[in-house]
Amino acid sequence: MAPERLSRRVSAITESATLAVDARAKALKAAGEPVIGFGAGEPDFPTPAHVVEAAVEAARDVKNHRYTPAAGLPELKEAIVAKTLRDSKVEVSASQVLVTNGGKHAVYNTFEALLNPGDEVLLPAPYWTTYPEPIALAGGISVVLPTDVESGFRVTVEQLEAARTEKTKALVFVSPSNPTGAVYPPAEVRAIGEWALKHGIWVITDEIYEHLTFDDNVFTSILAEVPGLADTCVILNGVAKTYAMTGWRVGWMIGPADLIKAATNLQSHSTSNVANVSQRIAGALDDRIAGVKRQLDEARALRTEAEMLLADANARREAATLDAEAIVARARNEASELVATAEKNATLTIERRTLAAEAKIAAAERTAEAELRADVARRVTAAAATLIAANTDKALASKLTDDAIAGLERRLH
Repeated sequence: MAPERLSRRVSAITESATLAVDARAKALKAAGEPVIGFGAGEPDFPTPAHVVEAAVEAARDVKNHRYTPAAGLPELKEAIVAKTLRDSKVEVSASQVLVTNGGKHAVYNTFEALLNPGDEVLLPAPYWTTYPEPIALAGGISVVLPTDVESGFRVTVEQLEAARTEKTKALVFVSPSNPTGAVYPPAEVRAIGEWALKHGIWVITDEIYEHLTFDDNVFTSILAEVPGLADTCVILNGVAKTYAMTGWRVGWMIGPADLIKAATNLQSHSTSNVANVSQRIAGALDDRIAGVKRQLDEARALRTEAEMLLADANARREAATLDAEAIVARARNEASELVATAEKNATLTIERRTLAAEAKIAAAERTAEAELRADVARRVTAAAATLIAANTDKALASKLTDDAIAGLERRLH
């Protein structure tokens, strides 16, 4: 039997959904379509100009034209140590740092260096679409733990414990979360860290969105909350999000020395060192962070302004809706009153017409009765006169006349 053409492991990998959506959005924009891309996690402002200028200078420096240590430039690693202490409140040494080609490379290196076939990795959902692929490539199994709006898209210790088995090797912990933006409060971070420490479970904490928080939400590093995790915790980070440098490809992983050594060996055979120009700029970012913070503050101010405008628009819409409802209610009341008035008028008209008709009928009846009586009287008088003229007994004629009139009146009534 002929060998298979392609690797089964690699063939099983799905395309990066975020990059596919991002590429499609950029193609539509290039074609002139009014598209907003929600695929890649990328700031909507460019790398600060002074950073770009520094990169130009670094590119002219011949020392950056050669190979450098696979684990990263010593100056950059020291800068990452200082940055981690400042922002994550975690103290590490340079030997615990591996500089990678972006945060995604750090994820890949971590799982390749940590997992064995059959190891289970707890993965709260929704999650960044990349996580399951390097887990599978390393022979691991993703155990997905769903979250929802009611839970604030945050996993609980109870969920973690229910999913834990003897094969559970690690937990992927992301706060602030990609893609939900959920930020775990310090107490929840501490509870999850203590649970992992109790059961000897590794925590891979992706902190790349640490500075992209809003309102009262505050980033908390799980290793700062539970220092006992130091021997079983990996911090993933990079310059892509905070510094608007997604295309410069500088990330890093921080962990126990033995894990970092293994991951460095792996990287030395895959990509070697990260591009020196990118590393030089990343190492000097602390000198230029004021400009980046200014841009972040401007972005936050724009977001606040947009929220205020949206709230005002919603208030106006609600007021307009209430006005429209009041107008409709008034129109309905007026219509009901008009209908009631019309019905009342119609009833009065009918009653008046009925009374008039009845009066006419009564008058007609009285007129007919009078005419009939007059006719009867004329006829009886004529008959009496005839009897008298014929020399009939006058008394008899008068009696006959009275009897005839009485009989006719009885008939009329």
